[in-house]
Amino acid sequence: MDEAERQTLLGRVLAYYHDTLKQNPEVLAYLDKRGLNHPELIGTFQLGYANRTLGYRLPDKTLKAGMAVRQSLQTVGLLRESGHEHFNGSLVVPVIGLNGQIHEVYGRKIRTDLRAGTAEHLYLPGGHAGVWNEAGLAAAGGEVILCEALIDAMTFWVNGLRNVTASYGVNGFTADHLAAFERHAVKRVLIAYDHDEAGDKAALALAKQLQALGLDCWRIRFPHGLDANAYALAMKPAHKALSLVVRKAEWMGLEDAPSEGKQALAAMASRVMEGPAAAPPLPLAAGLPAVTDGAVPVTPPVADLPASPVPPAPHCDLSAEVNEREVVMQLGGRRWRVRGLPKNLAVGVLKVNLMVSEGDDFHVDTLDLYAARARSQFLQQAAVELRASAETLKAELGRVLLKLEQVQDDTIQQALMPQAP
Repeated sequence: MDEAERQTLLGRVLAYYHDTLKQNPEVLAYLDKRGLNHPELIGTFQLGYANRTLGYRLPDKTLKAGMAVRQSLQTVGLLRESGHEHFNGSLVVPVIGLNGQIHEVYGRKIRTDLRAGTAEHLYLPGGHAGVWNEAGLAAAGGEVILCEALIDAMTFWVNGLRNVTASYGVNGFTADHLAAFERHAVKRVLIAYDHDEAGDKAALALAKQLQALGLDCWRIRFPHGLDANAYALAMKPAHKALSLVVRKAEWMGLEDAPSEGKQALAAMASRVMEGPAAAPPLPLAAGLPAVTDGAVPVTPPVADLPASPVPPAPHCDLSAEVNEREVVMQLGGRRWRVRGLPKNLAVGVLKVNLMVSEGDDFHVDTLDLYAARARSQFLQQAAVELRASAETLKAELGRVLLKLEQVQDDTIQQALMPQAP
């Protein structure tokens, strides 16, 4: 299996897990319990839930197509040799790069009545790869909060501190993290590991490693025995409590703390003191029980399980010329040309080369169409080049985006269809 096929398979399964989460009361109740039932978080990072229903969406395992797809799922690590889903019973958190590539998948069991020895934290087989929320690092302005776990990092994120990422456990800071720090000119690292023996020891060792490379390190210290999520749940309002520990972060260097660093931490904390934008949680499905510490009801297996219902996408009747190289649309006398769409086989990513032209005038750039800042910059420059209204171009780009989502969905569906023998 080549990397393109692997990415397609991972993307399709993670999209199914994402749809499952939005419909499942047990995992939504778990997110509520952790202070993370936040639609923007769920959508931005494509959080999902594995609940043993994936097998019902596959061809019968007695058929050649069913055997082949299960073998492929075992190869990428989503199914075990037993045939069970690797992340069964877990909140699923993909680690997706800026280019849409799926580098890693994290699973966190949501039940507390697990058999002795059952791992609560799961990853894909092999070494860790990728950096969660690299977009947050790119926009961080030089300061990054580094947590021990993804649940903690998401806690900072939903409370307005978006310049955050996570190691893969106390010993899980990788070369990929360091490379991302270098790419995005990170100067200061606020280490927000758990305040326990393991977390304190790992934070000290990591600070020495980063300081040797010229990075300033500060220690975010929670009350003893707490991590970021437990602290945020215990303190109200959570965003002010987290901004306070940022403001009071302890300098880990041998010399006096630089005044520039103190000012940067104060500014970071001040940005969230008024509170993040309110986000109503996803509702629990009516009539279904919330998760408890006891057994969770399991729906009996049903033959030919239908797809999970999802809200219909906005309708777009825009016509387009589609071929292997590009997608072309005509709007208001302007020509919109898109290249690179076939490379976007992960749901939630549309990084393309986009050109809008009218007569001899044109503007072209490569951007992620789901990134609001990138779209805004493209529209501002295009309005200048084409001498057109930015609002008109914005409306046209909205229709272009909807059409591209339709084309992308068709492309992914075709890629997942069993090949004729």
